[in-house]
Amino acid sequence: MKDGIHPKYEAISVRCDCGNTFETCSTRGGEEIHTEICSACHPFYTGKQKLIDTAGRIERFRRKYGQTVK
Repeated sequence: MKDGIHPKYEAISVRCDCGNTFETCSTRGGEEIHTEICSACHPFYTGKQKLIDTAGRIERFRRKYGQTVK
């Protein structure tokens, strides 16, 4: 590999909306990465279904296709 052409691969902090923080490595500069969903709150990893409704999309879908809320 040539010297001086590759970005630095440094430790960086990741902060989720749920409050979870963890360290990872990245070539992205800066102090912190902000994310909305992480492994601590994602339904695949937690086993709990969590609907994130932005702008009423889920409710509009249910009205359009006649589904009832359980």
